[in-house]
Amino acid sequence: MDVKSRNYLLLNRQALEKDIKTSYIMDHMIADQVLTLQEEEKVRQQNTQKERAAMLINILLKKDNNSYRSFYNALLHEGYRDLAALLQDGIPTISSGSVKSSLDGMTSYVKTILCEGGVPQRPVVFVTRPKLVDAIKEKLYCLQNDPGWVTVYGMAGCGKTVLTAEALRDHQLLEGYFPGGVHWISVGKQDKAGLLIKLQNLCSRLDHDCTLSQRPPLNIEEAKDRLRLLMLRKYPRSLLVLDDIWDSWVLKAFDNQCQVLITSRDRSVTDAVAGKKYEIHVESGLAHEKGLEVLSLFVNKKITELPEQANCIVRECKGSPLVISLIGALLRDFPGRWEYYLKQLQNKQFKRIRKSSSYDYEALDEAMSISVEQLNENFKDYYKDLSILPKDVKVPTKVLCILWDMETEEVEDILQEFVNKSLLFCDRNGKSFHYYLHDLQLDFLTEKNRNQLQELHKNIVNQYKKYYKLNMPIPSQEDCMYWYNFLAYHMAGANMQKELCDLMFSLDWIKAKTELVGPAHLIHEYVEYSSVLDQKGSIVRENFQEFLSLNGHLLGRQPFPDIIQLGLCQPETSEVYQQAKLLAQQEAGVFYLEWINKKSMKNLSRLVVRPHRDAVYHACFSQDRQRIASCGADKTLQVFKAESGERLLEISAHDDEILCCSFSADGTFVATCSADKKVKIWNSRTGQCMHVYEEHSEQVNCCQFNNRSGQYLLATCSNDTFIKLWDLNRNYCRNTMFGHVNSVNHCKFSPNDEYVASCSTDGTVKLWEVLSANELKTIEIKDFFKTADEQPDDVEILVKCCSWSGNSATVLVVAKNKLLLFDVKTSDLLKQIIVSHHSTIQYCDFCPGDELVAVALSHCSVELWNIKSLSKVADCRGHMSWVHCVTFSPDGSLFMTSSDDQTIRIWETDKVCKSSDAVLKSELDVVFHNGEVMILAIYNQQHLQLGTLPKKKKKF
Repeated sequence: MDVKSRNYLLLNRQALEKDIKTSYIMDHMIADQVLTLQEEEKVRQQNTQKERAAMLINILLKKDNNSYRSFYNALLHEGYRDLAALLQDGIPTISSGSVKSSLDGMTSYVKTILCEGGVPQRPVVFVTRPKLVDAIKEKLYCLQNDPGWVTVYGMAGCGKTVLTAEALRDHQLLEGYFPGGVHWISVGKQDKAGLLIKLQNLCSRLDHDCTLSQRPPLNIEEAKDRLRLLMLRKYPRSLLVLDDIWDSWVLKAFDNQCQVLITSRDRSVTDAVAGKKYEIHVESGLAHEKGLEVLSLFVNKKITELPEQANCIVRECKGSPLVISLIGALLRDFPGRWEYYLKQLQNKQFKRIRKSSSYDYEALDEAMSISVEQLNENFKDYYKDLSILPKDVKVPTKVLCILWDMETEEVEDILQEFVNKSLLFCDRNGKSFHYYLHDLQLDFLTEKNRNQLQELHKNIVNQYKKYYKLNMPIPSQEDCMYWYNFLAYHMAGANMQKELCDLMFSLDWIKAKTELVGPAHLIHEYVEYSSVLDQKGSIVRENFQEFLSLNGHLLGRQPFPDIIQLGLCQPETSEVYQQAKLLAQQEAGVFYLEWINKKSMKNLSRLVVRPHRDAVYHACFSQDRQRIASCGADKTLQVFKAESGERLLEISAHDDEILCCSFSADGTFVATCSADKKVKIWNSRTGQCMHVYEEHSEQVNCCQFNNRSGQYLLATCSNDTFIKLWDLNRNYCRNTMFGHVNSVNHCKFSPNDEYVASCSTDGTVKLWEVLSANELKTIEIKDFFKTADEQPDDVEILVKCCSWSGNSATVLVVAKNKLLLFDVKTSDLLKQIIVSHHSTIQYCDFCPGDELVAVALSHCSVELWNIKSLSKVADCRGHMSWVHCVTFSPDGSLFMTSSDDQTIRIWETDKVCKSSDAVLKSELDVVFHNGEVMILAIYNQQHLQLGTLPKKKKKF
């Protein structure tokens, strides 16, 4: 450190030790890399505030000029301007030609200019956002030598101040465009007296040698003139930075024909001043990886070392730099509270997320509320009405016109005020505007107005009813989709039980909604709002939910079927049937039919969905049973909710048919394999392709993840006769296992992950050790297929599938029409079941309970067998073509079937096993006799179904 700088520290040491609090000053110095964590800890160990300050100065005296500058700038930023003024003349003077700093490429000239101008230091934790920084620089270049305004605007906590300060750390920009320096003033929300003090301090800083005046300006006008003279005479070609401007009248005090950069939440704040104007909008959120980087820097860990809650915290923070930084600062002090702070975010307990630090706002609720409080009273009420908007939804202007009973232009004027103040976002969709709130803004509003939400929901429902009366929105209307998607949401939020029941128990509403958006969202609403719908009993809701679950795949496809006819097929005790019959009687001259013996009928499926446009080859549950992945001949991977069939992802995944898919044990990834010879790994939440493996030389028939969470081993098998083990953590093929002499059709890990079983067209099943990739044993399945004289069957034995018991002690193998159960240790055949003489088995799966086995058959049905008693316990029909796959959920309570008929059916295991009901097949005969129509249906060897059409409903 220069002698002069040391002397100024020693001269003013007593004043510094008396007043400074070291904690946040050290944060700045650590960010500048002039103070180590060990030195910080040494200071913290001192007992009193004065002792900590003395220790910091002792450490500082042993350091270089950069440390002096960092300490000086930290004093300015933390509000110790009087103390900083004592040290100002001791700042080492360095010419603009000095070498670049080794810390970050910023020259000493730049550091000096920014330090003298009061530009904030980088935060303790800083991550780059180069696109936004470059955008700010570009607008500053546009000013050239002319007066003008550059506005950096965005919502609270989006990083406007940090990005602006970062843009100024550029040697070429400062030396070439602003050689007079940079003068930073933090303005904030001010009245006239407060603004005058800000102006007096700025004039004092710029005129520190009292060249123009011995006294401070006495009013705003005098301060404006003084500032104009200072900028003209002493600091020509300099940049004035006004941080955190709230009101346009404040800018008039700085309207002196100079170059000004401002940060604000209000985009329109420069409307009251003249000159060139440029804008940069700061997006509201960091990318997910950037958010993780911030947390990792706060807790001093690599991103890969962060706990699993870190991803959830970043998602809950919605990318807000302010919130992520608040959480990170808290976790630095309390490293064991990841789960606690995650719960506070999830429960919207913003007041508990509080960290007193160098940030402008100590808590999220403060940052949000201060923006809203600046609105006039009428606008506050309108903004409160937005509390009940659904998340992640862009709302058309027409919806708010109905809510506020106003003309479009009036509504747009109100909403533009919110947009200007970064309290709302606008998206132009063709000729119309759509508006939406950032998730954090909506969370804040919801929490703040929690006690009024029911009334707010009720108000929007009443306004809808007033506008549409007894009619329904039609597709050509701008607001149509909003009401079909969210009218039930508002009714449930208002606890309007009667109105919600009238809506959701209406076949007209079901028909209109499913034709527009499909059945999945409506099924979800029956579940989501069951507590409101079931206030007078659950039977009616269950009737409609079951009707839609089993017929939604028909309602969601063109040509749309007649919903009344579908309703007439329901049991006569069903509310759906009663309503359909009433509507049918009102339809004059329309042809409907009705089954006579429906009482003996019972559909055993729980949900039927049609996610694909061609045959469905495979479907599987996620470990938590919440999601289903499916794939098929249409070359797409689909991920949807198991509860409702609501689509979450649709990916055009391969160039040819996709033959298999598999969830990783923790649900993070989905693997797919295809006839295009490729294996692909996808992020199951975002749909991003993570890896592509192309080592197989023929079509890949099967892919299966191991069962241990986090290990990410994937087994694949192919027509090239090989089985491969892929390590996703290292992104390479760990082993290739060879031994089969023909196509390998199926492979599967044992539940304990010690073995992989593989099935081949060569008539064998092989067991492999996962650790060594060595072949454990081979079972010749063709030996168990012999003619009447005990000679081997000449027909090729294609081993299609295998499944492990839960204890990994036995393996079940499928070939032709037989189920064969083998002991893994001895290879002995333990059980054998001939399932059918007229059909081949396509797939099998062990129920986790080890007693039940599900088999998919080529004649459109699925059978459940008890492997211990060798008895068939259920025959499940409903598919109209081959069933390619059947899989149990991880807990065994459900199983799922996928078929050539493009549908996936979900069945309840207990319900299926207890039922003895037959299911209708498609063979029909019709007789016209004596003016009556009789219909006969054959659906198994023991039952016929007879139906007649009443004379009054005939139409020819």
